[in-house]
Amino acid sequence: MSLPDTQALPALEWTGWETRYLFFTGKGGVGKTTTASAVAVALADVGKRTLIISTDPASNLDDMFGVTAGQQPTAVPGVNGLFVSNLDPEVAALAFKERAVGPYRGVLPEAAITSMEEQLSGACTVEIAAFNEFTAVLAAPEDTAEFDHVIFDTAPTGHTLRLLTLPSAWSGYVDQHPAGASCLGPLAGLDQRREQYARAVAVLSDPALTTLVLVARAEDSALREAARASAELHALGVANQRLVLNGLLPDAADDPAAVAFAERQATALAGAPVQLASFPAAGVRLIAGDVTGVDALRQLAREDAEIPAHEDPAEVDLPGLDELIDELDAAGNGVVMTMGKGGVGKTTLAAAIAIALVDRGHDVTLSTTDPAAHITHALAHDAPDGLSVERIDPAVETARYTAEVLAAAEGLDDEGRTLLEEDLRSPCTEEIAVFRAFARTVDAARERIVVLDTAPTGHTLLLLDAAQSYHREVKRTNANVPEEVSELLARLRDQQFARMLIITLPESTPVQEAERLQADLRRAGIEPYGWVINASLSAARSAHPTLRARAGAERSHITRARQQTPRTWLIGWQPVAPVGPAGLRELAGTGPVAV
Repeated sequence: MSLPDTQALPALEWTGWETRYLFFTGKGGVGKTTTASAVAVALADVGKRTLIISTDPASNLDDMFGVTAGQQPTAVPGVNGLFVSNLDPEVAALAFKERAVGPYRGVLPEAAITSMEEQLSGACTVEIAAFNEFTAVLAAPEDTAEFDHVIFDTAPTGHTLRLLTLPSAWSGYVDQHPAGASCLGPLAGLDQRREQYARAVAVLSDPALTTLVLVARAEDSALREAARASAELHALGVANQRLVLNGLLPDAADDPAAVAFAERQATALAGAPVQLASFPAAGVRLIAGDVTGVDALRQLAREDAEIPAHEDPAEVDLPGLDELIDELDAAGNGVVMTMGKGGVGKTTLAAAIAIALVDRGHDVTLSTTDPAAHITHALAHDAPDGLSVERIDPAVETARYTAEVLAAAEGLDDEGRTLLEEDLRSPCTEEIAVFRAFARTVDAARERIVVLDTAPTGHTLLLLDAAQSYHREVKRTNANVPEEVSELLARLRDQQFARMLIITLPESTPVQEAERLQADLRRAGIEPYGWVINASLSAARSAHPTLRARAGAERSHITRARQQTPRTWLIGWQPVAPVGPAGLRELAGTGPVAV
């Protein structure tokens, strides 16, 4: 790859932010919110009135700026001309559901209304509602006319891509069904919004109006994800793209840990997809400590960022991954789920745990509900004997579920079958199909160990919420559903069967996200098995100022994590990326790694 030398890359305060709309995207955990926020501060500081909007269900803009923002723009203290807005998809979904159901209240029987509400309670409704809010901003520039720039801090890549691909799918659906969509799903009434979607897509594809900012770290998976997002968005007409490489360490000096850190980044950049080299790029230096608050964001955008005062790294007395694997080995059959914010290492740890348990003589299935499906890359396409690797593929599961429903509807007349086929084209069908596959995967853990690498937090919670909603509906209707579905929630609540591992990093935002995840799990009656703190620099004993400062800053986050759970394990940052069976075995066989 011919990316410019990282030391030659301009900083975020470069002059490349000309378009009115800036759309940040990338793999979860690469720093989209942080870099988008830093650019927002930099633009406001040079006199540009700027609005930054989150469309992410797991937004942390409030934490970043120290404000509580709603849908209306909220001024950021200390930065003249900077405003923040959160498009809350949960609130939008409630309003969307009422718009769809409201006209039928008092017209249809109560049982029909209840059925409609149930069908509009799932994840796809939240997604469509959030998309409506997002496109409304782009389609009505007069509503944000007071701002020179509107920045979108988006959800992780897979979610963003689906939001952007929905308009063409919906338009095609309505074109092919001029009678209108069925009132039985979230597609109801889409025809009324076709003009809004068309205007939004036109704005996104206009290079004079919109810049797509691909955010990545110098890591293999993040660079692959950036390239994939770039290609798919380019195919949708979003061609004005730029690249931000976050967390670079250009000045390793002669410190062994820093040299290993820089070499790992250089190796990832050397193997990056070639198409990324064609984009204008900016670099963001690795910052010591947490990036929260306006002052830290200003530092992030500068080339000469200062290293703040810090505590010395602490000696941390916590068990490592090998001791966690000992416990899982002794526990035997059941499901192990790695959960947490995107980018914390769920996939790598799931793969390492699975291989270690195979080596201990267990039959293990390693599966994922993550649409990005990074498991095969973590294994380097080399699964050892005894490890079955699966993926819950939405397209495959939707086709299977659709065929099953149609086969069970043989007695319908032509009109009824046409209506059913129409409704099965709803995005909700995919949600239901994936949910049932998730239940089958968990059910298989009665006979073997299933290690489930889950999607980023928001998607995982939607799956678990679906489990709870389905459980309530089964109890209410005594419906004839597969046993694995009806038993799912009880199994997830059984700590002897389901071992939920919350994965985090020793940093402010990942720990906050982990706390929120744990609270949501507990509200669903699910108690996590414990927390895994990944990629800690505390044991590296680096003398490099930036790495030593980051290690010192970990102290408070490790303490905070330990206070949340009786079980905590610590994994050291790895000098060599743990990829493939050999690397994963090395990760699983050691505690924190000293360099």
